[in-house]
Amino acid sequence: MFRSSARPISPPRSLSGALSRRQLLRSAAAASLTPLLPRRLVAETAIGSARLTTVSDGTLVLPGSFLFAGMPEEELAQILAAHQVDPARVTPECNVTLWQDETQTVLFDVGSGSTFMESAGLLPDSLDAAGVAPEEVTAVVFTHAHPDHLWGLLDDFDDLVFPQARYLMGQQEWDYWWDPETARTIGTERQAFAVGARRRMEVIEDRIERFGDGEEILPGVGAMLTPGHTPGHMSFELRSGSEAAMVIGDAIGNDHVAFARPGWEANSDQDPARGAQTRSALMDRLAQEQMLLIGFHLSQGGMGRAEKMQDGYRFIPA
Repeated sequence: MFRSSARPISPPRSLSGALSRRQLLRSAAAASLTPLLPRRLVAETAIGSARLTTVSDGTLVLPGSFLFAGMPEEELAQILAAHQVDPARVTPECNVTLWQDETQTVLFDVGSGSTFMESAGLLPDSLDAAGVAPEEVTAVVFTHAHPDHLWGLLDDFDDLVFPQARYLMGQQEWDYWWDPETARTIGTERQAFAVGARRRMEVIEDRIERFGDGEEILPGVGAMLTPGHTPGHMSFELRSGSEAAMVIGDAIGNDHVAFARPGWEANSDQDPARGAQTRSALMDRLAQEQMLLIGFHLSQGGMGRAEKMQDGYRFIPA
């Protein structure tokens, strides 16, 4: 049974032989991006009889203030120096989780697409390197609807990149971004997030499957509410046989400050106080159970474990 954490915590060629629009787009993207950012899978392991892989969507480039504003400056500087992190500019990895068993090929989030940041949007090429065609993806499950997790839903022609997939999102997350009021109240820093989310969600409105905290949404995949980064942010417990792993999305957003001081409020969370509460409880569980975790923005492929330290935690890459 899955435990709730609602408590704090390539298509074929046409008959004429011409390539489809999506194939042309992917070929052009691969030709332009491969010399700069090689397509790749980043980490891989077995969970029971299933295969768990992280594939790269590239990186983000963000001002340090987006993450660190308001944190205790002196202690923050020490933590960042210990991890060799530039306090003025951070470049977090974007690791998309791929879960494959005998019957399913599931993606958790779909990356940024080509319109968010030049340094990101590599997911189709990385999946190609992993031997997975877009048409083979059976389900796409969203942790939340921020641009680097949702905007890769569509290609440059506004066609679905994963046309055969089921699409699943938590009910609370869907309702928040679907509400027109969100774009008016989210603040100027994130207003484009809301407008972009709604535009993409409209494409899958008739296909989306919504779920709640604690539900088994696919065989071996349980949903767990981990709010704060967004109102309805979800993590997912993956089980095969006696083994388990947890996809945490952005509930733990980095492997330096978020691990060292999970109780600090982070400016990157939409609700910093709730995000800190969720992060602390989640970190405690992951460390106690030594469960494999997969974080979207954690380093070295995002796959590893949390280890309790005297005054915080540390990330141990797999």
